[in-house]
Amino acid sequence: MKKSLISILLLLFIQTSFSQQNDNKINTQSLLMMSGISVTIGGDFIVTGSFPALTTERVDQFVTSIYNEGKVKALGAITDPQLLEKINKKLDEYSLRNIILKRANGEVVHIDLLKFRTTGDFKYNPYLKNDDVLIFAPVDWEHDFFTISGAVNKPGKFPFVDGDKLSDAIMLAQGINKAYENVTKAEISRLSYDGNTLISDTVDVSSDYTLKRGDRIIILAKETQRKDFSVLVIGEVNSPGNIPITKNSTTLKEAVEKAGGLKSSASLTRARLFSGNTIPLLLEKEYGITLKDKPDIINLQLNDFLVEQEKILMARLSNMTEEDTAYFFMENQLRVLEKGSGIDFSKLNDKNSEASKYIVKNGDIILIPKKQYAVYVFGQVVHPGYIPYEKGENYEYYIQKADGVSPYATKDIMVIKSGSREWLSVTDPKLKIEDGDYIFVPKEPQRSFNYTISRIGFYLGIVSSVATVVLLLVSLRKL
Repeated sequence: MKKSLISILLLLFIQTSFSQQNDNKINTQSLLMMSGISVTIGGDFIVTGSFPALTTERVDQFVTSIYNEGKVKALGAITDPQLLEKINKKLDEYSLRNIILKRANGEVVHIDLLKFRTTGDFKYNPYLKNDDVLIFAPVDWEHDFFTISGAVNKPGKFPFVDGDKLSDAIMLAQGINKAYENVTKAEISRLSYDGNTLISDTVDVSSDYTLKRGDRIIILAKETQRKDFSVLVIGEVNSPGNIPITKNSTTLKEAVEKAGGLKSSASLTRARLFSGNTIPLLLEKEYGITLKDKPDIINLQLNDFLVEQEKILMARLSNMTEEDTAYFFMENQLRVLEKGSGIDFSKLNDKNSEASKYIVKNGDIILIPKKQYAVYVFGQVVHPGYIPYEKGENYEYYIQKADGVSPYATKDIMVIKSGSREWLSVTDPKLKIEDGDYIFVPKEPQRSFNYTISRIGFYLGIVSSVATVVLLLVSLRKL
């Protein structure tokens, strides 16, 4: 019903537009006097009727001109965005294949503009003559089609024309992709008329095999692995950028060496390797690093869907509380953002370490920041910020350099390690302040009088309830 309504509206828009010939200031008769050619369009096209044409026009030029004029006029009268989108889609549903050209002398020519646009061969795109009639075949993508995939340049679904052969299909798919070697066979799958039986036949690609409606063609070839495998190395290396790698044998150490090796300013404790799909977007947003030359590792919609789906699947059978769930989702999001980032780059030169042996993958991003030569102090200190690093100094030195703590500071001061992001209490005997560490001075929670009264009331309520139960049990014993 909706499809019929769109077709009716489309017809009304187009007919109304083309009936207003006075708006063009040039009528058909005057154009015919200038060109001497009249061409009629019939069949399943955006508009039908007789139109003026130039003697120098070929079929494709004429059809494109009439189509564009009809589309502009049809869409110009529509203001509803949804209807505009539907009609625009409907307008594009016409076939460039199986166009019949009837000459005034009785000659019939079969036109295939899709072949012309694919090959540039003008035998598929003849000149027009006076009183030519172009008849467009209807489009039936459910039945009149064939598909071709595999080792071709443009896999896809194409309109079927009686007499199509395997060579025609390969031509419309813009030929066999030369990246593949030893391409000699094609598999053609064909359903029976009732759709219950599938018959497959393997033929030579050079054969003159005749196709039928609904055939599905696969040009057979082993998948080539000559691809643009690379990793992106950013930061403190001598030659940052996209580094070519093998499919599955280039190590992290080799990738860094191919990037010119590390600069003396490189901070290995804060270096990271990212393997997920989210980090490229984060780098582009936060650091202005554009990865437009690697579109294969950026797929926003798919990635968002997979992250949300994974959250639901992982939490579905759990017994987590609300507090646990919030923390779990935070950790899970961090896992998605930092896949593979647990590698200790400081051991890169140790032949037996995981960092040295780690195999990088296509699309990985290696980020090596600068050494900070500083410790960041923040929270309840007078002047938070970076304090120049002094080897051997403890946390008190850096807090003093930040002009001390505020009156509201708690004594539970924490040090966040620059490499692992581990939180350590300043009372930890293993604590050692290193370059790039963070010192956080929390704030002592300030409670209002009302809060104190409410908490006392809460605890008194618990005590009262327990006392009531005890008295009840004592009374029951006496009975």
